[in-house]
Amino acid sequence: MQVTASAVSLTVNDVAASSAFLCRHFGFAEQMGADGFASLARSDVGMNVIFLRRGLPTLPADQRDEHAAGLILALTVADLDAELARLRAEGVPITMPLTVEEWGERAFQVRDPNGVIVQLVDWNG
Repeated sequence: MQVTASAVSLTVNDVAASSAFLCRHFGFAEQMGADGFASLARSDVGMNVIFLRRGLPTLPADQRDEHAAGLILALTVADLDAELARLRAEGVPITMPLTVEEWGERAFQVRDPNGVIVQLVDWNG
């Protein structure tokens, strides 16, 4: 198998709101978009983030009404403390405070307007 690209697809109610959130606060850019669809990328991230509108008829029937839940979109960053300060200054609510795990992970979380969890992470190990 030769993988040429990767993406995570998330079904949400408001594609435009989730897309704008990742673009505004996390530096993603919309590469493709249509009614009920947006594909976002960053040059330094090895995958695209795709938002699909819930109920989209092109989705298989058993997936059509699912919501992106139980998923964490995790981004490892170079300066976690600076990102925390920047997001606070931008008025983004921090939904999980900065935590330090025994295995060396430090992380905090925010949620986009559709409830998608975005976690920023660094490692002390």
